[in-house]
Amino acid sequence: MRFFFRSRQFKVILTILIALIAVSVIFSVIGSQLSPQANIVGTITAPFRTAATSIWNAFEDYVKAFNEGNRLMTHNAELEAEVNDLREQLADYQQTATENEFYKKYLKIAEQNPDFQFSPATLISRDNDDPYGSFVINKGSLNGIAAYDPVITDAGLVGYVSQVGLTTSKVTTVLSPQLSLGALDNRTSDSGIISGDLETAKQNKTKFKNLARSCSIAIGDYVITSGEGIFPKGLLIGKIDSIGNDKYNTSIYATVTPFADVSEIRQVMVITDFEGQGNVIYEVGE
Repeated sequence: MRFFFRSRQFKVILTILIALIAVSVIFSVIGSQLSPQANIVGTITAPFRTAATSIWNAFEDYVKAFNEGNRLMTHNAELEAEVNDLREQLADYQQTATENEFYKKYLKIAEQNPDFQFSPATLISRDNDDPYGSFVINKGSLNGIAAYDPVITDAGLVGYVSQVGLTTSKVTTVLSPQLSLGALDNRTSDSGIISGDLETAKQNKTKFKNLARSCSIAIGDYVITSGEGIFPKGLLIGKIDSIGNDKYNTSIYATVTPFADVSEIRQVMVITDFEGQGNVIYEVGE
């Protein structure tokens, strides 16, 4: 509103209005002093008074419209602020609901493994140059994270913590050849080693190696951690989808599709402590 009163348009209107009012007043005064000619003066001043009244009414209408526009703008700004506040509340609610669902999924794992200590973490960046899908989480040594801590989702094993900073950590996934862990066929208990390679990683798979030719594994079997090394026993790894002969020795191998889809991971749990942790048998990065 203050900008309108400073505008050239307002000054012109005000000048004309003052001039018309002044002329009207002058003629009214003259008319009052020259009563015989009052009707003539009134006739002469009438157009000026009418014009002044019309301009004043138009001016009042303009000011009212301007004020109404300002009122509507203020009201709209208030409504927009309320909408933004509601959006923030909805986002907070959705985040809380997601977190509650996240913890609920791990409740069964925690109940089945009372010796496990967890630290929830969120993925904050991916290494796009790593064909094995390594990523960085938002927890580090200040949060109790240490090198070689297992990383899981509710679906199964993801990998392990390979590098630790104060507030962030790098996770090497189960697709990588840097990871090597003891594993079992959940149905037959045949044992081998899980370790990936570039060929299988391109298919989002890993390998179950060093299996004896006499083993009884079959396509569709589940593979779990054996508990030997840096990982606790019984963590789900994935499902066998093919079996082949190792061309470098007399053993056989199986390709395994992990239950935890590395490319879709957003939140994880780091197992910071469990019974028997630290008894490394299969060396990571072998």
